[in-house]
Amino acid sequence: MTVSIKDGFKFLGITIVTFCAVFVCTFFLNFYIDAKSVAGLITDSQTLILYNAQMATAKFTCAISGGFLSLTAAVMLVFYIRLYVDANARKIGILKAMGYSDLRMALSFFVFGISVLAGTALGFGCGFAIIPTIYREMTVTGLPEIAVHFHASLFVLLVIVPTVVFSLLACGYAYLAVRRPVSQLLRGKAEKVVKPKTCKEKERSFLYEMCLKTLSAKKSLAFFVAFACFCFSSMVQMAYSMLDLSSATMGLIILSIGLVLAVTSLLMAVTTLVNGNIKNIAVMKAFGYPMHICALAVLGGYCPVALFGFAVGTVYQYGLLSLMVNIVFKDVGEMPDYGFNIVVFFVTLAVFVILYALVMLFYCYRINRISVKTVMVEN
Repeated sequence: MTVSIKDGFKFLGITIVTFCAVFVCTFFLNFYIDAKSVAGLITDSQTLILYNAQMATAKFTCAISGGFLSLTAAVMLVFYIRLYVDANARKIGILKAMGYSDLRMALSFFVFGISVLAGTALGFGCGFAIIPTIYREMTVTGLPEIAVHFHASLFVLLVIVPTVVFSLLACGYAYLAVRRPVSQLLRGKAEKVVKPKTCKEKERSFLYEMCLKTLSAKKSLAFFVAFACFCFSSMVQMAYSMLDLSSATMGLIILSIGLVLAVTSLLMAVTTLVNGNIKNIAVMKAFGYPMHICALAVLGGYCPVALFGFAVGTVYQYGLLSLMVNIVFKDVGEMPDYGFNIVVFFVTLAVFVILYALVMLFYCYRINRISVKTVMVEN
């Protein structure tokens, strides 16, 4: 067995992402199922319009948030498996040399589904616990009281099915990842085709070249950096808008989910980036490069990615809320006007820049503590 159950618990990022997805979907889908039972009791036309709008909101929110976060969790799972295979390439190569088949080793990766099971189970439990509060917030005035019911089919859909699907995904991708020649696995890294440098590439400065190489070698990390900044930008601005459009409770939930996803994704990406470039940093320090140059060489290339993620998050939250107000709730009376809040945007941008800079300073400190002697002795 190449993967232990202990390894499955290490992937906290997947647990957090699946937790957030199931947490949101649990109370919205439960509300949707329970509220359908009172549809026939509504006689007032305005109440019926608002009821239909809220039912549409529940379906729309689950489709957008659940689908997007599920895709993110899948990308994160693939990234973790590839990282695990690369880190344990020699071990896998030895097992293959001993006669272990690719399928036998790939099947052991089902334990990665444990992280999904932990996230979905916790998300379902916490989502169901907050249902009474959500029901009070979403119940339309004049609508009969909606009783809370436990739906076993919802538990299967949000907890059991994702666990099985992600376990199969882990085994399938692992099967493809371990299908390397034994000699390549024993060397511990995949062979890469080195392209000859062009004249323009030769003229680039060392720092600029290092930034580009680091960014191109870790393309998957760019996604997580952009995703972290996307979550922060969209959720913080959306949370403020919820104070007028919905309630403080919904705004707090959105803000909490956004901050958790942003912190988790950013720390996971930057930690992996620094750990993967320890040798490069050690060599640069041995040649006398100062700390800020080492940090720029490793982390500098991701600053445009972070700003891109922030910009996309801003556009996303504005487009989503405009769609909800102008289409889903267009026939609902007394609906407040919604427009792009420039003040909130610049405040969020300022906080984002400060927090991002603090995270980078923390990792600069970590880079400065990397011992050249220790790296050389270990390798």
